[in-house]
Amino acid sequence: MPRPDSSLISRQLDRAVTSCRHGLDVLRKQGPGQIQFWFIALAVGVAAGFAALFFRKGINALQTFLYGTEDVRLLHSFAQSLPWYMILIIPICGGLVVGLILNRFTNDGRARSVADVIHGAAMHDGRVETRAGLASALASMITLGTGGSSGREGPVVHLAAVISTWVNRRMHADGITGRDLLGCAVAAAVSASFNAPIAGALFALEVVLRHFAVHAFAPIVIASAAGTVINRLEFGGVTEFTLATTGEVQFYQEMPAFLLLGLMSGLVAVALMKAIFWSDDFGTVMQNRLSIPGWLRPAVAGAMLGGIAIWFPHIIGVGYETTSLALTGQLGLWDAIVFAILKTVAVAITMAGRMGGGVFSPSLMVGALTGLSFGLIATGIFPDVSGSYTLYALAGMGAVAAAVLGAPISTTLIVFELTGDWQTGLAVMVAVSMSTALASRLVDRSFFLTQLERRGIHLAAGPQAYLLAMFRVGSVMRRPDDPRAASEEACWEMIGEGIYIDATATLEAAMPIFETGQTFIPVVTLSADATPPQLLGAVFYVDALKVYNRALAATAAEEHS
Repeated sequence: MPRPDSSLISRQLDRAVTSCRHGLDVLRKQGPGQIQFWFIALAVGVAAGFAALFFRKGINALQTFLYGTEDVRLLHSFAQSLPWYMILIIPICGGLVVGLILNRFTNDGRARSVADVIHGAAMHDGRVETRAGLASALASMITLGTGGSSGREGPVVHLAAVISTWVNRRMHADGITGRDLLGCAVAAAVSASFNAPIAGALFALEVVLRHFAVHAFAPIVIASAAGTVINRLEFGGVTEFTLATTGEVQFYQEMPAFLLLGLMSGLVAVALMKAIFWSDDFGTVMQNRLSIPGWLRPAVAGAMLGGIAIWFPHIIGVGYETTSLALTGQLGLWDAIVFAILKTVAVAITMAGRMGGGVFSPSLMVGALTGLSFGLIATGIFPDVSGSYTLYALAGMGAVAAAVLGAPISTTLIVFELTGDWQTGLAVMVAVSMSTALASRLVDRSFFLTQLERRGIHLAAGPQAYLLAMFRVGSVMRRPDDPRAASEEACWEMIGEGIYIDATATLEAAMPIFETGQTFIPVVTLSADATPPQLLGAVFYVDALKVYNRALAATAAEEHS
């Protein structure tokens, strides 16, 4: 038997010693920094968790004070016993206060929500507006406390983003760190709001950061766990909804029904989103035509909501009571259909009235009612091959919510965590996959990304679509004193032909001009009066491509780190 080569063993030992020394050096230089960041993530998670808790308690206190109910989870049942004028007046007063707040502290009278957080993560290094964000949280709390038909997750997510923005500015954090802390705050807020730690972490990654980078996973999970602990210290380990029994799926025979439910849920989700956008456009047209001041718009919406709630108080607030009735099968077919339609109308009025709030909780309610309606029909036609119709309510709840949020993974998990039923995962996943696949082709991926698309912010198509909008032409151009600058004579000749671009424009506006065959574009300053433009320099196609490529590389490196 040959003896081992002593020189080979020596080389292996040297390599092992070198690796150990390198590992200790990395631990000494980088390890404490990473651990320090985890402690910061924990602190941000705790702060965001308490913010979500106080927001929820504030809504409950306001509803208790205004409606006089002892259990806000039974708000609509209690509201049925109130005088009709109280049901009408409360949303009007709430809308009036909301309008005054938003028009005083925001530049457009619009409450900030999840879409603004996604925008901040993608294009503002994880920062959001703080002044407008705090005003939006207060306005949304008043909206939900006075009967507005929306959800609490949108304001909570943005409020958490305000906290992370404050920390990022104190730390002078770079883009990657800022986005990671933003994800931590969002995860903690969602977890604290819904007692859903797994879904909270995945929501931050899937919806807000829109990637699953390994470096962001650990701090986000830490923050999400902190938010959950805060929730459970106050409310215990109970789930938001309690199912009567665990549904049984007749797997082979019943799977096609859940495929159909998924497609139906996708169409319902699209109808819900389109109703909100159409109502918002219609409200803006009517506001301009009738010269209604911006601060009065939420009050008008409140009057409309109050009018509906006189006969159908089920639309008031988050709607968890009606959702629970649907999940436990305590509603009939026509009740489920009517309530789903009315909730869609009420959500559209609330959002179009600029009253604030989120769309996740309403989508849960509409989805549960849709699934229950489908289940009652399906089990009635095929009773021998069907399980519990309440299972369809659970699957529909997840399917509609997933399509609205554009988040099939985190929504599937949050449905499990909200109900505590982990035995029907296959049915829910099938319905969710079909609904998101259909709805994402009829809107721009999700409700939030469609909101941004309507504002001219193109995040739905990915970094290749929005990165150009992050760079101003003035920061990329070559000035006249640059050795490689364009000829002033050639620039003025192009300006005379109408080929030029303003210095404040972005590369997104410059690229279509380059596609006409131009190698450079004169950059000018444009004034409101009739004075001629002033030549500042020229932006070259090759420079624009270099900036774009570096930004794409940096984004890819972050997403795969």
